[in-house]
Amino acid sequence: LGETQKACKQLHCGDHGPAIHFPFRLKDRHPDHCGYPGFVVSCNERHETVLELPIPVKLSVNTIDYKNQEIFLYDPDHCLVAKLLETQTMSFSPFYIIYPRNITLFDCSLGLEESGDGDPVAAVPCLSSPGHHIYAVDSVDNVEGLQYCTKTSNVFPAPYIFSPKQETAFRWSKPNCTECEAEGKKCRLKNNGTKNEIECVHEANMSAATKLVVTGASLGSFVLMLLVIAAYHVYSYDRNEKENRLKIERFLEDYKALKPSRYSYADIKRITDQFKDKLGEGAYGSVYKGKLSSELFVAVKVLNSSTGDGEDFINEVGTMGHIHHVNVVRLVGFCADGFRRALVYEFLPNGSLQDFISSANNNNSFLGWDKLQDIALGVAQGIEYLHQGCDQRILHFDIKPHNILLDENFIPKISDFGLAKLYPIDNSIVSLTAARGTMGYMAPELFYKNIGGVSFKADVYSFGMLLMEMTSRRKNLNAFAEHSSQIYFPSWVYDQYNEGKDLEMGDVPEEEKEIMKKMVITALWCIQMKPSDRPSMKKVIEMLEGGVEFLKLPPKPFLCPQEMQVGDLDQDSLNQAYSKIELTSTFSTR
Repeated sequence: LGETQKACKQLHCGDHGPAIHFPFRLKDRHPDHCGYPGFVVSCNERHETVLELPIPVKLSVNTIDYKNQEIFLYDPDHCLVAKLLETQTMSFSPFYIIYPRNITLFDCSLGLEESGDGDPVAAVPCLSSPGHHIYAVDSVDNVEGLQYCTKTSNVFPAPYIFSPKQETAFRWSKPNCTECEAEGKKCRLKNNGTKNEIECVHEANMSAATKLVVTGASLGSFVLMLLVIAAYHVYSYDRNEKENRLKIERFLEDYKALKPSRYSYADIKRITDQFKDKLGEGAYGSVYKGKLSSELFVAVKVLNSSTGDGEDFINEVGTMGHIHHVNVVRLVGFCADGFRRALVYEFLPNGSLQDFISSANNNNSFLGWDKLQDIALGVAQGIEYLHQGCDQRILHFDIKPHNILLDENFIPKISDFGLAKLYPIDNSIVSLTAARGTMGYMAPELFYKNIGGVSFKADVYSFGMLLMEMTSRRKNLNAFAEHSSQIYFPSWVYDQYNEGKDLEMGDVPEEEKEIMKKMVITALWCIQMKPSDRPSMKKVIEMLEGGVEFLKLPPKPFLCPQEMQVGDLDQDSLNQAYSKIELTSTFSTR
């Protein structure tokens, strides 16, 4: 072998890991010439072999079949389907998919039977929660029991192998070393400097002295490389300190291991076709429709560079990296290019819930009580996941119709985590330096500390106000209406039910009246003045899933400003704290 090939011996990451040799090279242990461009693997702290793909998702290597030029990967975090769902539009170059399957995710209240190898059903425990068993299903097969399940994702092609190992497989066509292997020779890059050309060579046996020299040279090169890397890091750290990099860049440096892709501003302009299709505009920036592929559309929120110090951006990206739930919008990627920042989300064609409960053509946009109940239950399940489903509890602090987006099947997804806060699940109270949220949906403890500490019950209150708005189908107005026809809906509807009266809804079936009554009573529990009197989101889900006959009215909340008895509060403070919902004297389906 030539001098440049002597360091290219076969290596392993662990005792049972696959053999690493050409066309693969082991990062930091093989020189560049030992592998073909793009065929790089590394060892993690668990001594697993990790394929270095040009995507943010990390997959470990199970086996490498050099003869058939195939590589089999698995997810060390045991959530392969979720990772494949995230990477379906990304390039796995220089590898291509083999054994592609059309995957659909289903949410089943009861478990499905799995028979083993070849079974077209695979459980996805990392996406499941109590009462919600998520399964990946091969879309070409008919699976018994799916009539009791709800589809949570569209069909997407994925290189997924239905087996207990839950593997994904790829193949490479270049370099083609099969002829070398068949002749008992070794495949390597040519020494003539021609890029990416290979040759077949006989592997000569090295003498003990030669091996000693090679070992010494390799060790010396490795030590030299470590010194160069250490020197570079010292220089880089010193330079970055002098330039006083932005807080957001320090955060993103720590964020490399998380899931969403990072895009340049040039990428954002390309994805949005030079910001051609504007979907909306708010205080923090504008939202544009974009396209990552011919089939995958996204919504790109371009943030105003003059707004804030990056705290909301860090909150949103950092929080969304922990979340995988059917009722939470998926963050596809982000851009932090100097002062230009953007967030790339999955595109949801039906817009926000706000458009369907308080639009100008409200009569034509009513979804029906069954669909409203499904949406309310989906939002509740999403909030309950944020509160209990992650390593840290996530408080959203801005639950409102505008932040509930609807996909093509009107499945709700919670969005906009700019005000979110993470804290340990075992902590009951969270510390805030200032109130956060949207007036009309903010819990009273955010203003008045003497009624209770701020906790996850603040989101419960916001959800209750959301339910009230869904039920009345009116947007929030001023705290004191000038006209007598404007009545504070929660107080009015409480009195109606407390007096044994039904609401006038026109000629509608009895079951729809029961759905509305169930949503109203659940909302009244959620908007109790004291946080301790409000239910958890788990209890809220039980209330929405159960029958109305099992619910009882809570104590009447102090909803009207003139009814409140909280310290020495003046009328102006109360006007700021609460808002009214317009309601004409006759309640109907409008």
